[in-house]
Amino acid sequence: MTAMFIARSRPSALAVLMLALATAWAGSALAQQPVAKPVTAAAQPAAAKPATARKDAARPAAPPAHDYTKDEVHLMKVQGNIYMLVGAGGNITVQAGDDGVLLVDTGVAQMSDKVIAAIHGLSDKPLRYIINTHLHADHTGGNLTVARAGMTIAGGNVVSDIGASAADQAAVIAFQTVLDRMSAADGNQRATAQGAWPTETYTTPERKMFFDGEGIEIIHIPSAHTDGDSIVFFRRSDVISAGDIFVTNGYPFVDLAHGGNIQGVIAGLNRIIDIAIPADLQEDGTLIIPGHGRLCDVADVVFYQEMVTIIRDRVQDMVNKGMTLEQVQASKPTRDYDPRYGSSGFVTPDRFVEAVYKSLSARH
Repeated sequence: MTAMFIARSRPSALAVLMLALATAWAGSALAQQPVAKPVTAAAQPAAAKPATARKDAARPAAPPAHDYTKDEVHLMKVQGNIYMLVGAGGNITVQAGDDGVLLVDTGVAQMSDKVIAAIHGLSDKPLRYIINTHLHADHTGGNLTVARAGMTIAGGNVVSDIGASAADQAAVIAFQTVLDRMSAADGNQRATAQGAWPTETYTTPERKMFFDGEGIEIIHIPSAHTDGDSIVFFRRSDVISAGDIFVTNGYPFVDLAHGGNIQGVIAGLNRIIDIAIPADLQEDGTLIIPGHGRLCDVADVVFYQEMVTIIRDRVQDMVNKGMTLEQVQASKPTRDYDPRYGSSGFVTPDRFVEAVYKSLSARH
């Protein structure tokens, strides 16, 4: 009898569902009601501050300078004789073999001791050569200290291209305009210490050398990131060190003040693509070390080159129509690429568009 009563009293499935919905709605409404809290001295509203104080509090603080002393460098094997050293500012390419060690760039000055320690941990051979891809301090700042940790092939004192007797050190090679700009103050930067200058320069389209069992091509790319850019191709290892012509963490920095131009950046990317040979299914093969960012293959460079070219063409069309820089920036020609390249903070979309616009017009 009891069992029969319970069975007949069981609510239907629809009734259960309606009851559940009503309960959920009531709980949600209750949760949204303000909950009274006891008022304590700490909870009392603060006294009004002067308007000037509120204005100062709203002003964003300047970003602190990066403290490199807390950073660490890391070595990564690429292929062949080549390693990639990261964490010292710009990426550093390391070639190590029986003849000694060769570097492409030296990072920031503050990380020089850690760079030297990493090299010594990799090879007990002397540092013989440093190649600078361009003049910026995140790639040449370590020249002074790192070069002095090395030794020329001849040993003893050497006479540099600038005609001065240099203390025994690794030879520093760069395109001529890198020396010109590092050795003379201009409106953008002070002259660097003489010990950090290139000791050997070239003015031809490329310079070739043989070291650690492979041919090395140092190739000048005119008026690209700067007017002194070099890319370095290690032929047997099949690795290209690209400098800041190619980066993976943002839009290109076109340094107009130091002779840069968007057309040269595209020409440099095209040169890398011409040299590189992909492996099966377009992956691997020639590997590319960017000035900043991760290790890449040629497919990554092709994607980047297409992005830069598309934006260049969009801006060129607007320049041809007589649009002002402000109008071009307002049209957002980088909009579809900003989520990937526009958030690094260094080269903002507007800054990149300005560099492209001024490269394509006679207004800078």
